[in-house]
Amino acid sequence: MRSGRSDDPLMGTMRLTLPSGMTAETAGELKRAYMAGGPDNMPWPTDLHLTSAQMTATRDLDDSGYLAAPWPIAGAGRLMGATATLMERPHPYQLLVELARGKINQLRGQAYDWQMLRLQIPDALQQEIRGTASALGRAIAFAKADDVNREAQTALDLAYNVADRLVHTYVDQVFSIRRQRQPRLESTLGCRIGVTPPSPEATALVKETFNAVHLPLAWNLVEAEEATYNWQPHDAVLTWAEGNGLPVIAGPLIDFSSLQLPAWLWLWERDLPNMAGFMCKFVEAAVRRYRHRIRRWQLTAASNFASVLSLTEDELLGLTYRLAEAARQIDPTLEIVVGVAQPWGEYMATVERIHSPFVFADTLIRSGMNLAALDVELVMGPTSRGSYCRDLLEASRLLDLYAQLGVPMRVTLGYPSASAADHDADPEMHVGAGRWRGGYKPEVQAEWAAVFTPLALCKPYVQGAQWAHLFDAEPHQFPNCGLIDAAGKVKPAAAKLREVREAYLK
Repeated sequence: MRSGRSDDPLMGTMRLTLPSGMTAETAGELKRAYMAGGPDNMPWPTDLHLTSAQMTATRDLDDSGYLAAPWPIAGAGRLMGATATLMERPHPYQLLVELARGKINQLRGQAYDWQMLRLQIPDALQQEIRGTASALGRAIAFAKADDVNREAQTALDLAYNVADRLVHTYVDQVFSIRRQRQPRLESTLGCRIGVTPPSPEATALVKETFNAVHLPLAWNLVEAEEATYNWQPHDAVLTWAEGNGLPVIAGPLIDFSSLQLPAWLWLWERDLPNMAGFMCKFVEAAVRRYRHRIRRWQLTAASNFASVLSLTEDELLGLTYRLAEAARQIDPTLEIVVGVAQPWGEYMATVERIHSPFVFADTLIRSGMNLAALDVELVMGPTSRGSYCRDLLEASRLLDLYAQLGVPMRVTLGYPSASAADHDADPEMHVGAGRWRGGYKPEVQAEWAAVFTPLALCKPYVQGAQWAHLFDAEPHQFPNCGLIDAAGKVKPAAAKLREVREAYLK
């Protein structure tokens, strides 16, 4: 394949015919589409031109790739899907046909791969998988565009439905195999706690639902004034956790988002040496204070995604490495975790980046950082930090991709229970990156938690999962993702997470 620009007007351009009669919402969401590819299936910066009849996607690269685009799926929601690999050609593709072809190829390929790993697929499910290809064949056989699109939508809906059942079959069998060796897995299921010890009622909920908790130690709260540390709220929460026999994981200490950084740090924007010094001092102070009580530390979150403080990608990589060195100078035996935000890399579709999130993590690992685990944020719905909603099969494939890095993983989970404004969340974020099934409701959040949490925990390379946060009434990152709402009402997702723990974990 060639790379770089040429005089060829088709180079880097894909044209796709859109179905007639799209809703305004569907047409608007198509603006989030992008071209992707490469060994890590990450986005390329993509220029989109949309009319009522056609989409044109252009990138400055002449490599084979595919189009990722959001589309409504019956019974599944509005999800980001992908075509199969497309070649550049003058004649436009039909978007719905290619989305259906892409999902069916993904479904059949994953079924084959899992069968090679001894997954037992029931005959009825195998027949349904074959039926998706037949459905696509019927769509292509029509001559009129409206008929083609109608049948392609049917094939696409069917493929997502069958993919869902395939993943459930996979999760059930993996758990069954793992539990033959260990009836209750030692994986952790945790939740981020705020700065106030939970009430007796909330404490009971936490102890029934989780076997670990996360103490964020957010820098903006601990060091709101430069060189003045306020540890007392975190001391109280740590004492609460210890008193209730709950193992504690600390961090992230440095979350590279505007909300989580202290306001005074912005006075030092573009002054990398001083900023790095402040960050290292805070990490050293936190580790020194709690190292005898906390062994596992998530040092950073979203350093791959950050666009704060005018820092370049290489500077963020260097900062992340320096923070790990600072922590290990205090205690070389600490278990260090680094977080990856928006792991599908959607931010790369609009901003030129050198490193995809996968390559960013790989670079850190190759630098000799010696990570105890990599934390992957599987938070769907909030934008811009969260990921566009996807189905279980896409999530499973993403986790398997990051497993290729060869370090254990942890997964941060979250899905909003409402789309309304959340005044205690990051003000730069809002809910609306697609939707899963019925949208943003407490019962849908519960359904999401009930299927995505077991998917993460069944993977042998995943050490544990943690819910984004407990209380919506305290400062937090992701809007409306808590398990207890701002009025103090427990959301149904808490009960689903408790069922997951009772079914699989110690």
